[in-house]
Amino acid sequence: MLDYRLDDESQALQKMVREFAREVVAPQIGDFYEREEFPYEIVKQIGELGLFGLPFPEEYGGSGGTYFTLCLALEELARVDSSVAITLEAGVSLGAMPIFRFGTEEQKKEWLPRLCSGEMLGAFGLTEPGGGSDAGATLTTAVIEDDHWVINGTKAFITNSGTDITGLVTVTAVTGQQADGRKEISAILVPSGTPGFTVSKKYSKVGWNASDTRELSFADCRVPAENLVGERGRGYAQFLSILDEGRIAISALSVGLAQGCVDESVKYARQRKAFGKPIGSHQAIAFKIADMETRAFTARMAYYRAAEKMLRGEPFKREAAMAKLYSSEIAVTNAREATQVHGGYGFMNEFPVARMWRDSKILEIGEGTSEVQRMLIARDLGL
Repeated sequence: MLDYRLDDESQALQKMVREFAREVVAPQIGDFYEREEFPYEIVKQIGELGLFGLPFPEEYGGSGGTYFTLCLALEELARVDSSVAITLEAGVSLGAMPIFRFGTEEQKKEWLPRLCSGEMLGAFGLTEPGGGSDAGATLTTAVIEDDHWVINGTKAFITNSGTDITGLVTVTAVTGQQADGRKEISAILVPSGTPGFTVSKKYSKVGWNASDTRELSFADCRVPAENLVGERGRGYAQFLSILDEGRIAISALSVGLAQGCVDESVKYARQRKAFGKPIGSHQAIAFKIADMETRAFTARMAYYRAAEKMLRGEPFKREAAMAKLYSSEIAVTNAREATQVHGGYGFMNEFPVARMWRDSKILEIGEGTSEVQRMLIARDLGL
């Protein structure tokens, strides 16, 4: 029999992150968001809470938890703000996880302690300006020359890549040709500040305005041959497995946003009066919020199930895709409905639901679009 009740340790973590989100993040994040400024002090405090190290062993500076405990933390942060939540999600699942999963022991010892503490952020360079969902169409190249990789190319939409505490980006690059004629794609670690590695200015974005997203370019960028992450020619396969895990995390973040929309709508519907009584007593509003709560609950069960299969070591690709697909789409729906509940105030940036509305759409795009998720689910069904 399945039992999704959280154990005492998980409940304690959930409570700690919930209080941090409400007491520390909520009062100040709106100002960072409007200034499109990265919240360094908040990120530092997240590091001090041990959240960047949640799914990693203590021997590398981690907290000794699981990927599921990371998801619990992401959900609680996203109930208040998605910029902060995506900074944590990308820092862990995209920045540190490739090194933990596929790096050498030397790479783990050199980089993971600082990544786990939040002292340093890592980034993941997969998407390219002309590639989008077609990650296999990588144009960035890396060739061996005098025991160094020489990298040339461009990456787009890379989270955490240009902050003052960004220490590295792991990039996928074409390193040769396979026997069947297909591209040989490998993953290579590039430390920040390496000559030939240029970080562009921040994008002007619709949402996630307090997170860092940039384009990266490489022009004869040289890094030691030992900066290869994992096996040569396995970079594409490695990152597909990283994305499977990451989809569970994005699902948790989406659930957090969807639940945050419920939280704000319930609060507003109790306070706001129309026609002589709180608007929450009107069936049109009450039913709308009831539907929002039902969506958030169902999506939460979906990511719980995907995480459960992952932690058991069972195949979870389909469950991760379904969780990511459903939760991202209901996050968009809940954000739209929460804005409607708030009426004109929902269109004002001083109200959290306006921020949630702006933040929700990217969830249907990042770490695999909704179309890609449907393709993965259909393919797993044998279609």
